[in-house]
Amino acid sequence: MTTRTGVYPGTFDPVTLGHMDIIRRGAKLVDRLVIGVTTNPSKSPMFNIDERMAMVQREVAGIGGEIHVVSFDSLLMDFAEREGARVIIRGLRAVADFEYEYQMAGMNQQINPRVETVFLMADVSLQPIASRLVKEIALYGGPIDRFVTPAVAADMAARVKVIGRKGS
Repeated sequence: MTTRTGVYPGTFDPVTLGHMDIIRRGAKLVDRLVIGVTTNPSKSPMFNIDERMAMVQREVAGIGGEIHVVSFDSLLMDFAEREGARVIIRGLRAVADFEYEYQMAGMNQQINPRVETVFLMADVSLQPIASRLVKEIALYGGPIDRFVTPAVAADMAARVKVIGRKGS
């Protein structure tokens, strides 16, 4: 029997409840889910790659199923091929996400037509959550407990303590 492998890529800086929703649901669609933690040159991360990988590993520990957390710094389609994936899982929050993701899916299909992109709509209660906004709220001392797990909130509070709060 062939193992169906899917890849869920992202920067996960930090991993949010929205990410966790997509991970839980995506894990039901494949036999093996690889969460690809990557760098993004256009983003300035709050946590380094090792910290983000450890954070994601901790958060997915209780989900069940075959879930692997790995880092990558390559084209997504090369990473998917290396992992033996035939599915890329992407979460959508809003129309703006769809336009960007639709374009990326088209480009990725041109690069490797053997890999399909599957879009999962974020749970309605989680749709506004974006890592970028969670970081901004945390940096200004706002409450983030509705957007991340308690452990991630503690990680962020510790980091803000080190780098300094804005607006104080």
